[in-house]
Amino acid sequence: MQCPPGVAAFPPAQLVPLPITVPEPDPQRLDQARATIGSLPIEKLLQEDEDKDTILHIYVAKEMREYAYAAAEKMRELHRIDTKEHHGKTPLLVAVTANEPYIVHDLIGLGADVNAVDDRGQTALHLAATYGYLEVIQVILSSATAVNLEMLDFEGHTPLHCAVLTHNAMHREVQHDLTISMETVKDVESHLVKVMDCIKLLVQAGACVTSQDIKSNKSVLHLTVQEGNYRLLKFFLDLSIGMSEDFINMKAHGNSALHMAAGLRNEVYQEEIVKLLLCHGAEPSIRNLDNDQPIHLVQPGEEGDRIRQLLRRGKTFLSASHRSSTCQET
Repeated sequence: MQCPPGVAAFPPAQLVPLPITVPEPDPQRLDQARATIGSLPIEKLLQEDEDKDTILHIYVAKEMREYAYAAAEKMRELHRIDTKEHHGKTPLLVAVTANEPYIVHDLIGLGADVNAVDDRGQTALHLAATYGYLEVIQVILSSATAVNLEMLDFEGHTPLHCAVLTHNAMHREVQHDLTISMETVKDVESHLVKVMDCIKLLVQAGACVTSQDIKSNKSVLHLTVQEGNYRLLKFFLDLSIGMSEDFINMKAHGNSALHMAAGLRNEVYQEEIVKLLLCHGAEPSIRNLDNDQPIHLVQPGEEGDRIRQLLRRGKTFLSASHRSSTCQET
């Protein structure tokens, strides 16, 4: 499931090839596992521990691929391959959380429900996007035939929203945590690259960039702007070139992305973000539910004066004749 009819995704949905080699389970170990599992009574297979984990959950959590495969075969016969533990996680969701793409591939191939949710309403794709597990996302998108890209978790977020929120959190850590060490910065930057690749892959697969969350009506633009995430904002705006300006002027509880950008405080990239939004067609005359235009939300002082000047000049400054070149330079 992708964008609803009439709502564009960037670019059109396409088949995502399997980008990693998934080897077959080791034949000898698999035979041993099948013999072991085959000797167990059904009661043992279905038995749950104090955390409601079955033997399949345990094999998956311990990364025992061949035993997980053999147990999943039996659980499929018993129509229990999607049984849930105490957090509502199926064995597939446990495999995703453990970042085990091979086991994820096996379970999907054996019929595990890729759209099953845990007690937070999160699917396998929500979890992989939240953790930035690129290979798991690649396996899910290439192995499953009916992945719901637009399913909402109980916070009202799609998997794409989850990936954006993770990128925002790491961006905030690098930009604003003054106690962070250089070693940690390098680790976070490396993870940022992986999460960015997750975002690109979800978009390539057809995730709807215009989707708004349920609680606040925020789109990916609102989510990136409110955290001052210039790099991610530019990615989404570059995708939207040539589209209607309705996307950039979407409102979240009355506020456009430009309203949010104008209201940023102590944000080093605020001026660049405002320029970028204006470049791509953000309308400075739009009013929110309090009848405020973006210019009314700018903080006082010298830095605010520069933002107010930009908003007053608006599209006059960024005329259509040179808007595209200005955007590329921003």
